[in-house]
Amino acid sequence: MARIPSDELQRLKSEISVERLVAERVKLEKRGQDLAGRCPFHEGDNEPSLVVTPAKNLWHCFGCGAGGDVIEWVRRTEGVSFRHAVELLREGKAGGGEVVKVGTVRKLPPPVSLDADDEELLRQVVDYYHRALLEEPEALAYATKKRGLSREAIEHFKLGFSNRTLGLRLPQNNRVDGAAVRTRLMKLGVLRESGHEHLRGSLVVPILGEAGAVRGMYGRKIQEHLRAGTPLHLYLPGPHRGVFNADGLKGNRDVVLCESLIDALTFWSAGIKNVTTSYGVEGFTGEMLAALKKHGVERVVIAYDRDDAGDRAATELSERLKEGGFAVARALFPRHMDANEYALKVTPATKSLRLVIERAWFEGKPSTEVTTSPAHEPARAAKEEAPSTPLAAKPPARADDVLHGLRVDVKGDGDEVVMTAGDRCFRARGIKKNLSHEVLRINLMVQRDESFYVDTLDLYAARQRTAFLQQAARELGLDVEVLRRDLGRVLLVLEERNEAAIKDTLEPAAAEATVMTNDERAEALALLQDKNLIGRILEDFERCGVVGEQTNKLVGFLAAVSRRLEDPLAIVVQSTSAAGKSALMEAVLAFIPQEEKVKYSAMTGQSLFYMGGTDLKHKVLAIVEEEGAERASYALKLLQSEGELTIASTGKDPQTGKLITHEYKVEGPVMIFLTTTAIEIDEELLNRCIVLTVDEDRAQTRAIHAIQRRRQTLEGLLAKEERNAVVRLHQNAQRLVQPLLVANPFAEKLTFLDDKTRTRRDHMKYLTLIRTIALVHQHQRTIKTVQHRGQVLEYLEATLDDVALANVLCHDVLGRSLDELPPQTRKLLVLLDEMVKRQCAEHQLERTELRFTRRDALMASGFSLTQLRVHLERLVELELVLVHRGLRGQSFVYELVWDGDGAEKVPRLPGLLDVEALGGSGMTQRWRGLLGSWRGDGGAKAGGWRGDGAPPVVDDKPRSDAKTPLIPLPRRATPYRNGTSHLHEDAAE
Repeated sequence: MARIPSDELQRLKSEISVERLVAERVKLEKRGQDLAGRCPFHEGDNEPSLVVTPAKNLWHCFGCGAGGDVIEWVRRTEGVSFRHAVELLREGKAGGGEVVKVGTVRKLPPPVSLDADDEELLRQVVDYYHRALLEEPEALAYATKKRGLSREAIEHFKLGFSNRTLGLRLPQNNRVDGAAVRTRLMKLGVLRESGHEHLRGSLVVPILGEAGAVRGMYGRKIQEHLRAGTPLHLYLPGPHRGVFNADGLKGNRDVVLCESLIDALTFWSAGIKNVTTSYGVEGFTGEMLAALKKHGVERVVIAYDRDDAGDRAATELSERLKEGGFAVARALFPRHMDANEYALKVTPATKSLRLVIERAWFEGKPSTEVTTSPAHEPARAAKEEAPSTPLAAKPPARADDVLHGLRVDVKGDGDEVVMTAGDRCFRARGIKKNLSHEVLRINLMVQRDESFYVDTLDLYAARQRTAFLQQAARELGLDVEVLRRDLGRVLLVLEERNEAAIKDTLEPAAAEATVMTNDERAEALALLQDKNLIGRILEDFERCGVVGEQTNKLVGFLAAVSRRLEDPLAIVVQSTSAAGKSALMEAVLAFIPQEEKVKYSAMTGQSLFYMGGTDLKHKVLAIVEEEGAERASYALKLLQSEGELTIASTGKDPQTGKLITHEYKVEGPVMIFLTTTAIEIDEELLNRCIVLTVDEDRAQTRAIHAIQRRRQTLEGLLAKEERNAVVRLHQNAQRLVQPLLVANPFAEKLTFLDDKTRTRRDHMKYLTLIRTIALVHQHQRTIKTVQHRGQVLEYLEATLDDVALANVLCHDVLGRSLDELPPQTRKLLVLLDEMVKRQCAEHQLERTELRFTRRDALMASGFSLTQLRVHLERLVELELVLVHRGLRGQSFVYELVWDGDGAEKVPRLPGLLDVEALGGSGMTQRWRGLLGSWRGDGGAKAGGWRGDGAPPVVDDKPRSDAKTPLIPLPRRATPYRNGTSHLHEDAAE
């Protein structure tokens, strides 16, 4: 709907007297400063209840509650709509008479003759719309200011505005004449079946034929903020008819062909009268082609929009026109601009549009000069003939290319471009810093002989360009118009460079395929065919400087290989700070080819959703610290479970500018590799991953110190070079591991723990681990085939060796992950148990009688104070350790109530079927021997406590006798059970 301007409404409300309008229907009497009369809107108003306030130009009835301004009075008395009431007031047609509930007789004269034929009827509608445009300030401002159309063009082409008042002036359907004329207007497309105007709220451009006959109409909405789905561009229903500005084709050998009527009107307003238009990118009709031939046109300059759709349509149309015998050229606007937008930004339009036409790219045979003057006098032809390459396929600028009449030389990495035109040389720097289509800020120097001028400016800013031209012209002693022409060419060259720079920056670079030599391929294949492949992998980890951690290294490596499967594993490495979790991750990632891994230090919540569609497919996604991906945990969980991510987001349509929904999709599967120092991790993420804990024992620390010292020796320096060769070998081997289907012939006989629901996911981890082990050995197995639904599928089978190795690994990693205690908390519990047993035996006490302090626990465990506080608090929360009040002030002591059940040092996952039952004798022992002592690589956890409440406060002062943690037993002690850090008040008496 066309909006009535607010200033117009205020004018009507203030200038038209409500007293005069009311007095035409009601007898008013003076009552103080107001006037009173009998209200016409309700019956029985014997005492005057209608009050008119002239000072405010308002009226109100105290009887029925009606009231308002002059518009409301006319709306109620005439029985019309708000819009109709406004029109009556505009025309001065609101007057006396009887009050009606619904008015059906129009008081406004009809804008068309009810007995006119269809052609005359359309002409009268165009005249009415034209008068409406001249009377609507908002619509007129849209045409002249926002679109830059001249008043001459508005008058010449009878431009109009559909303000929804046509229907208000036509007789209603309940009148014979009204029904007839409305039916005819519906048939012509002016009205819709609902009775609304088809082009309402639009600037209307009629397509006029010879003798002024209306062949069609185009409407462009003047309001941008409309309901979703409302089209901005409308034509009358039916096929496109007529040729816009057919008079502009007569007597001209050259014609400018635009994409839209607004663009054609822009050229006409700028003085280029030999212009016509298609009706959109697909709207060039046979009637237009016939008109070009009829009037003897020889060359057509296609001035379509400079976007993807416009480029495609221009290329196709140029071929069609060349086949029709026309020479063709393409007018080049800046990217994503049309003629109207360009004319508004590059002023004055009379010069900028002529320059665009003069520099049009030739796409067909050479032709005569382009006529651009109002009197159709021949203008200058383009002095330099441009290449015949179509715009959509134009190659990028190279050194010594001739583009837009300039000789172009690209320096260095492409951020400096030198352009020469005659005796003038331009040098532009800083192009790559511009990553937007709205800004082209550069450092530009122009030189002529010994004179030069240099400045930094935005070439898209008209004021800065003007200042540059004026100053440079004075410095170089040149005519400003010569430099203006040169600068326009420089702008086009740099715009193309900028477009290429934006594309290179925003589009992900394609990964370069790594080509292996024959020797490298043979060496990698020999590794994969080694019968002791698992042993070789562990040995090579040692050669790369990763000592110990046999299980962790192998599980991490196998998880990385599982990226080739459709449901890969995920890894979380837990440890305290500086324990070596990052070193473990780096060691595993080093064996993975660079093109098959993506590593980040942190990720935002939405970053995963907007990655390239296949950027992560069958790759390893490594995040150095889990807290850095806390916001992205939801996306990580979805990616691991669903194998893909999808998100719907709103954005602007580059063609229409309307908000539309874009769908972004990131394909998996992807292997996720995380490290963390936290004890508490998102449970939903944790149960999707295999948790590895770094060995933090003293022996491991000694081994790390030894290898760190060895690296400083000559032997260590040479080993570093050897490490590079080992890493390169394994990366090449990984490139030879192909994604294959893996069948497990023993799957139905295998068993797994089923006492918890989370084992449903752990069971799949176990089965995936078996498949991964088989996949690693694919070059030692027979690749089998099977036909299914007309396709031949390749697969390999898992062996008992694969199951046995998976069992050994699962006992360690899954046996610990199913424990309710983190590994380092379990370690503290075992150490406290050993201390209590030792002290009880030494002092002949019962376990319930022994109390120990935090310092005693520190000395027995070797933990740091921070570690001890965190893990001891966890034991207190689980009621494995009780807190009692000590004898000295606020000191506290502890009692170990755990009886040592399940304290075996070897983690075990109950419920796994031993491979010996399947005929695999001795396999488990062989794998255990290869991995070393079957011991968990547990590690302490550090960082802030994430539980509820703070750890209990204890007395940490030194003791003279730390070896004798004997404290007299209180008469009655109450366990620490309330989940806080404070003691029960009656903990000691």
